[in-house]
Order: sequence, then C-alpha cells, then structure tokens
Amino acid sequence: MRHFLFVPLCLGTAITLAGCTKDRDAEVERAVQDVITTDENNLNSIMLTVADPEEAVSYFKRASAEQPDKISFRRGLARSLIRAKHNTEAVGAWKKVVEHKEATNDDKVEYADALIRASEWDHAETVLNGVPPTFETFKRYRLEAMVADKNQAWDKSDSFYETAIGLTTRPATTLNNWGYSKLSRGDYGGAEKLFIEAIGYDQNLFTAKNNLVLARAAQRNYQLPVMPMDQTERAQLLHTMALSAIKQGDVATGKGLLEEAIDTHPQHFDAAARALKALDSNVKF
Repeated sequence: MRHFLFVPLCLGTAITLAGCTKDRDAEVERAVQDVITTDENNLNSIMLTVADPEEAVSYFKRASAEQPDKISFRRGLARSLIRAKHNTEAVGAWKKVVEHKEATNDDKVEYADALIRASEWDHAETVLNGVPPTFETFKRYRLEAMVADKNQAWDKSDSFYETAIGLTTRPATTLNNWGYSKLSRGDYGGAEKLFIEAIGYDQNLFTAKNNLVLARAAQRNYQLPVMPMDQTERAQLLHTMALSAIKQGDVATGKGLLEEAIDTHPQHFDAAARALKALDSNVKF
C-alpha cells in the first residue's frame, strides 16, 4: 500500500514543481522585458532631450529600420527631426506615425505642428479638423490659434489663444504670440497689454520685450517701459524704437534714440552706428 501511495504523491509533486518552474520562467521573462523596455525608454528620452539632435536622428533612423512597426521609434524619429530643424522630413515621419494602428490624437496634433513648421497651413488645418473637439490640450488650441491667425479669422484666433492660455502654467510665449497677432492687425493697445503680461510670466523673454517696444512705438510712445533689462538689451530696444520712429516720420526722435542706443551698449553697436550714419547721409535704410 505504501508503494502505491508513494507513486501518485511523487507524480503530484513533480507536476507542482513543473508548474512552479514555468511560473518562475514567466516571471523572469516579464522582468527581463520590463528591464529592456525601461532601458529603451530611458535611452529614447535621453536622445530626445540632451543628445545632439543629429545624433538622435541617426539613432532613431536605425531603430526604426530595425523595428519598423514599433510606434515609439517612429515618434522618436519624428520628434528628433523637429529638434534638428529638418521640418520637411519631419512631416513625412509624423505621417508614418499617424498611420500606425496605435496612433493617438496627440500624434495628430504633432503632425499638424510639423506641417505648420513646413508652411503647409492648409494641410495642417485639415489635420486639426480631424481631431475630435473633445480632445482639449494646450498645444492643440495654440496651433488652432495660429491657423486662425493665418486665415485672419480674428475672433477665432482670440478664442483659441484664450483657451490655450487657460491650459498651461507657462503661457509666456503664447501670450507673446497672441500679442503679435494683435500687433499685426493694428490693435496696438491690446498687443501692449499682452506683451506686458508675457514678460510678467517670463522676464527673460526678449522677443516679448522687443514686441512691446514696437507696440508702444506704433502709438508714438517712445519711452522704454519699466521692465527688467540689462544694458545690452536696453541698447537693442532703443535701436528697435529708433527705427520705428524713423519709419513713422519722427526722424529727430529716431536719431536721438540711435545715439542713446550707441552710448548705452557696453560694446560697439554696429547696427545702430550704421543706421545713424545712413540717417546723417540721408540714405534710406
């Protein structure tokens, strides 16, 4: 009896051990895959942030060629091409991303962004129109605002900019873009307010400072606003204001501003010096 009882017990133990071995093998395999995926994601992240843009392009081209169906490599290639400023090539790369079965609405928005960078505005608008209205992100609305600007649909532009700003904690550049939109349509007072707000969020945004000077000069206000600026920035802004004054026929004011810009700059200010020389020689510039 003991012999017959022992055999099934051994068999049962063997089956249990075999099952345990399979479970352990599966766990090990999953752990290995997790490590591989983590390492791959980390490398992808490095390539898209701190790596040289051209090196990143080469890396993702190789990875995409080796695993053409992997959407993470397609996205990486598309993004790295944008970083490297290969906008036309990036359009083709993003097109391949959105054609993938795992593509998302975010991918469509990125595709539209690439199209805008490549000046394919009509195509970008079509792509954005294909994104569901319920998909509300900062970048989507910022791009919608830019397209509306291009079409001179000012009411839509203002609405999209306002919505975009409400979806980000870093609105400085978008406020600057909105201000430039108002500047281009002659709403100088509205533009001035938006540039001031942009500088309030980012005191290092020189583009907004320069645009603020343009907006004030367009209203024949030739006083620099109170805002953070170093000596070089002050000289550059005086130069911008001087040229605006001259173009509006306020030549004497413009000349004085050029002289002040030259005196303010900590080094030789060649652009202002040439402008002053041309003005003294009655040469149109």
